[in-house]
Amino acid sequence: MHGFIEKFANGVFFPEEVQILVAAFDDAWAKLQSSRAPFAEEAYAPAAQEILAKRIIMAAQRGERNPRRLTDDALFHLSRQRLSEKPPA
Repeated sequence: MHGFIEKFANGVFFPEEVQILVAAFDDAWAKLQSSRAPFAEEAYAPAAQEILAKRIIMAAQRGERNPRRLTDDALFHLSRQRLSEKPPA
């Protein structure tokens, strides 16, 4: 998640906020993996992780700091994405 924050957030978060984002991302990823959803498959994992990270960062940039809401929003957003027949390259 730290790499995604550096890539997409332009350093706008304090260390305490980064901890919240990392916790939300880790929780979202763990829930996705335990669900055995297709996005959790190895071939789709990098794209799914990026979608989750971007959504968490975007919500945090709008002021959300509740880890559970960040997690739930990111998972809901991911669930609305289309899964292509071929995994992303």
